[in-house]
This record gives sequence, C-alpha cells and structure tokens, in this order.
Amino acid sequence: MYSTLMVHLDVYRDNTHLLKIAGDLAERFEAGVVGITACQPIQTVYGDGYISGFALGQERDDLEKGMKTVEEQFRAALEKRARSLDWRAAVTFGSPSDYVARQARSADLIIVGVVRGESWLDTSRRTDLSDLVMQAGRPALILPAQAEALTAKHVVVGWKDTREARRAVADAMPFLKRADKVVVVESADDIPFADASRNVEDVAAWLKRHGVTAEALALDPKTDATAELGAIAAKEAADLIVAGAYGHSRFREWVLGGVTRDLLQHPDLCSLISH
Repeated sequence: MYSTLMVHLDVYRDNTHLLKIAGDLAERFEAGVVGITACQPIQTVYGDGYISGFALGQERDDLEKGMKTVEEQFRAALEKRARSLDWRAAVTFGSPSDYVARQARSADLIIVGVVRGESWLDTSRRTDLSDLVMQAGRPALILPAQAEALTAKHVVVGWKDTREARRAVADAMPFLKRADKVVVVESADDIPFADASRNVEDVAAWLKRHGVTAEALALDPKTDATAELGAIAAKEAADLIVAGAYGHSRFREWVLGGVTRDLLQHPDLCSLISH
C-alpha cells in the first residue's frame, strides 16, 4: 500500500496535470502527499570570476519566490484530496536530484512529470530523473506532460529476469492488485524464446497467487524493446507500464539505447520504474 506519495513539482513548468493525478492517487490509496521541489543557483562566469554576490542573491530570491508560488498551487490542489500534506523545498548548491532522493525516505512512491524530448543538460533547473531513480530507493511514477489521468486498469509489465524488474513488480503491487488486467511481457532478444516464455509464466503465476489477474506473453523480437512494449500497451489499452530501471549497465543503456532511457526521456505512457 502507498500510504505516502511524494510529488516532485517544477518551478518552471505547468504542474496542473501532475497535481490532478497526484490528487487522484491520494484519494485512491487514501494517502498523504509530500510536495517537493529543488533548484540549484546558476554559477555564471563573468570575465575571470563569478557573477557578483548581489546577482546571486537576487537569483536566490527569485527561486524562493517561485517555490512559494508552487507550494501555494500544491496546497490549493490537494488540501481536500489527500489524507495529509507536507511541503519540502530547497535552493541547493548540490544536485537537485540528490536533495529529492534523500527526501524520498519519507514516501512510498515518487511522482515525477517529464516533457517528451526535454533536454537534461540544465540540471540546475531540471531534476535529473536518471540520477533520481538510481539513488532514491523508491519506485518512481513517471508521468508524461500529456497525461491527464491514470486509471491503471490495464497494466503492461516489461519483464527482464533482473533484480530491477523483480523490484519494480513488487513496488507496483498496489496498482497491480487494483488492475482489471495485467500482461507480463518479455522480448526474447538475448535469450532463447523458451526461456522467455518460462520467465513470464513464472511471474504471472506468482502474481496470481497475490490476487492479481495476469497473463504471460513472450515475444520474438521484431523491433526495439520499447516499441514492442508500446505496441502491446496500445493493443491492451493500457495506460501504465511497469519496468525495472537499468537492467543492463547504465553506461550501456545510454550508449546503445534502452528501455529505461526511452521511458524517462521519451514517454508516451505513464510508467512505474524501480532500480
């Protein structure tokens, strides 16, 4: 059960849809909600040194003003929907993702919004989702900007026989138990098809013992794994994908591409991922 949700809000982005879904989930799970945001002051170089302390102080004031506005939006959107509310914010000279990951000790699930194709180069203004997922020790629910609701009645589990995938399925159990249909999918891209079939059948059987209606589906790879997951999700009318993060090494995922990178950077559906 998710008793406490943590929703990460962006000072520089419209959080309306994110707050709506957070409120929906707070009501569904009868949960409290922790709102959180963090920014890092930009250390702009001017000549042979950094910009003046006055300019940095002004920027800090602007950031704190923006955070106050976001807090007001958070409380207005959720005060009548969540069991309890808490707010945490920081202007930090460290990484914003580090701050959010440390605060995740207070929650069962982190809710984060992402814009498809958004640049991650400015980590002072955008939390690095990759770092957050790697450090938090909590599942992350990734919501694309276009998402207006999350019913999670039909869920697709992207299975690989890894520690991360096992963790993700266990972490997603509150969603899976409420789903009408769950399909566990593995693409036999680097293992024999018979092994992939046995893997997903084992997972589906384990889920059924926990009261989850689950089907097993092994695929002969015809395209990349993310496209296959998307196609199955469309066929099943699913609006949530569950997957482990970085089943391969993180370096290999970034260089060669991988499901984790695509779910974080180019999401078409909501996804719950764990590391």
